[in-house]
Amino acid sequence: MNFIAFDFETANFQKHSACSIALVMVKNDEIVGSYYSLIQPETDFHWKNRQIHGIHPEDVMNAPKFPEVWEQIKPYFKENRLIVAHNASFDCAILKGCLDYYGLEQPHYLSLCTVRTSRKLFPEFDNHKLNTVSEKLGITLDNHHNALDDSLACAKIVLYQAKHFGVEPLKKLVKVM
Repeated sequence: MNFIAFDFETANFQKHSACSIALVMVKNDEIVGSYYSLIQPETDFHWKNRQIHGIHPEDVMNAPKFPEVWEQIKPYFKENRLIVAHNASFDCAILKGCLDYYGLEQPHYLSLCTVRTSRKLFPEFDNHKLNTVSEKLGITLDNHHNALDDSLACAKIVLYQAKHFGVEPLKKLVKVM
């Protein structure tokens, strides 16, 4: 399989409040690269978000704003490119919110959600949170809510699912964005 797994962390509940992003690149079923950046959001941090991911305003004070980060990652979000996230509706909404906020063009890509694939393939799990699915599959997730660690776990979940169930059940859950 070839795909990009990605994850955002946000400063608050606004769709344009991304404060970090990570991408993990997978080619021919192998993890071949990664990207991580803090992002300086043009909004305040909510205490609950800080508590979840540990990113504070002073951490992003010198970080690039989203348009600068987008210039670096935009080539990965292409038509017919599979983009994977755990709870993809959240991460895709944050991407859309950031692009809308800055007046940037929306990309067209294919999306796959590992919450949905896990619900379909592992209905017996108590829940389908990233840390639960990772633990059940024996995937290391040392720093949950760190965008890079979460993206890496997400990529490994898809690779596990493809290896054990084949790609056909996954293809049925792909959405066009």
